[in-house]
Amino acid sequence: MTKKLKVGLIFGGNSSEYEVSIMSAHNIYNAIDTSKFDVYPMWITNDGYLANDEDSRKVLQDPKMTVANPHKVVNISNIIELQDRPEMDVFFPIVHGNLGEDGALQGLFRIMDKPFVGDDVLAAAVTMDKEMTKILAQRAGVKVSKWISIKRPEYDDKDNKKLDYDYVAQELGQDLFVKPSNQGSSVGVNHVLNAEEYKAALEDAFKYDDKVLVEETVHGSEVETAVLGNDKPIVSGAGQITNAKDSFYTYENKYNSDSTSTLQIPADLPEEIIENVRRDALKVYQATECSGMSRIDFMLRQEDNAIILTEVNALPGFTNISMYPKLFEEVGIPYSELITRLINLGIERYNHKKTLLHKHE
Repeated sequence: MTKKLKVGLIFGGNSSEYEVSIMSAHNIYNAIDTSKFDVYPMWITNDGYLANDEDSRKVLQDPKMTVANPHKVVNISNIIELQDRPEMDVFFPIVHGNLGEDGALQGLFRIMDKPFVGDDVLAAAVTMDKEMTKILAQRAGVKVSKWISIKRPEYDDKDNKKLDYDYVAQELGQDLFVKPSNQGSSVGVNHVLNAEEYKAALEDAFKYDDKVLVEETVHGSEVETAVLGNDKPIVSGAGQITNAKDSFYTYENKYNSDSTSTLQIPADLPEEIIENVRRDALKVYQATECSGMSRIDFMLRQEDNAIILTEVNALPGFTNISMYPKLFEEVGIPYSELITRLINLGIERYNHKKTLLHKHE
């Protein structure tokens, strides 16, 4: 009988996407192949401490549960208490947002010398930063929307012309999006059409990050695809998002089953467009040195059917209405098998890196 692998499922965290992480972990916990894996939930509360085994399991059964903070250090540092847990064979981090998918947690796993699911340190860091993603995508020959970035010192300088809506509108057009450079799930994102909205949007975005992007609005439909793999990644088909009321795919649209947005899988688009989306997704995946998984989002521009990169989500949601698992389900990889493949990819990458190190010993 094959020995089951111990999987440390790490979820929660103290980012703005805390609830999304718990919802994703809840779905993974219920779907993982228990004939192959023993799962050890590890809940990082929104106060930043690592909850015990009992509370971690409880919160996956009841995602709205709360526990009192036992006066631990209010950050992720006490994850060192992992030494009190059974020895894990592999970690499955599903901590969205800052610290969880920006390379910080991935760096900790590298220091611990443990395999883990999803991107390595570099790819996690660059894909979390929307501007870095745009720069790398452009270098790979993939179209991106026009943008300017505003950093905290520029925002604090009230004479800076980037704070002037009229100046920015001359550069990018009057119809704009303002967003934190290092956030996900549409947190802190605002659609702007005038100077008053622009000022309020900047104020909101700077609550979440020290660098904010101002982008031209690309009118059209949102098209997403999913990528799975390390050296030889595979790309799913495409899904399309249609919004009945909202001007863009909001945080609520993504994670609320009562939302006015609908996901269409597969996308009802010409084969040529879908193939171009898949081609560009692979280019971006490789340019940003992703491994394991990523959901890559585009806008199909209405005026000319150009495919414009929106963002790379290297740790996509795993809720039961999330696009990433649904896209692979459509091409014949069920949810449970997808989880197994991701775990195996993390172990494969770890073993390969070990081989490289041993060559130089």
